[in-house]
Amino acid sequence: MIIKTKLLATMLGVSLITGVAGPGCSSDDRSNDRWATTENTNVKIDWDKVNEAYKQAEGPEDLERRINEIYEGSEVISVSVQDLDNKTQVVTGFFDKDHDGKVSDPEKIFTIKRDLKGSEAQYQTQGYGPQYGYYSSPFYSIASGMLMGAMLSNMFHPSYVPIYTTAYTTSSARVSQLDNHRSSYRAANPSRFSKPSQTGRSYGGGKAVGGKSFGGSTSRGGSRFGVARRGRTVVRIG
Repeated sequence: MIIKTKLLATMLGVSLITGVAGPGCSSDDRSNDRWATTENTNVKIDWDKVNEAYKQAEGPEDLERRINEIYEGSEVISVSVQDLDNKTQVVTGFFDKDHDGKVSDPEKIFTIKRDLKGSEAQYQTQGYGPQYGYYSSPFYSIASGMLMGAMLSNMFHPSYVPIYTTAYTTSSARVSQLDNHRSSYRAANPSRFSKPSQTGRSYGGGKAVGGKSFGGSTSRGGSRFGVARRGRTVVRIG
């Protein structure tokens, strides 16, 4: 009788343990839920460097390269560049999670809005989402003749022609290139990435692939962005 009682108790205990998760709630499901809720919530962005990157960028590809060197998370930041009119440009940084090459509100990380006023212009950066929505930069003033990259200086050019639809968005192929470049960049700069990222990925300790740098000094990514030549619009990306 005692043996039967112990056996019944053991079987009941096993039944309770195996039934805790319930139908459709495996340990893998709980693990996936945890990752979904913690993704992108602890990685900080150096906003001063982002603002400077926009000022110095030679074009959209150069800008996205610079921004992904700044960002210390494991995701790649895609970039969309759009002229709203002949004076206003909006740059959007976003995580293209659905890989459709389009910006959706939940994917937004930041926007940089630039307005041209005569011989001077200004731009401002705004963060988005629960992690970055707190940030709103001051208005940065820029004037013709200042030291800056072609992406901004071209707007002062007499033949500057705005593009009223999305002129540039990071492609899926470009995302892979940026990811490879950033891995090489981090390996070549271990002092900057000597600690594990807050998404759990470790950087540093390696060498740049083939000793080459992606996005070199030749074409730095669309230096003719929005500039017309001989009566036609030329938009060179890369």
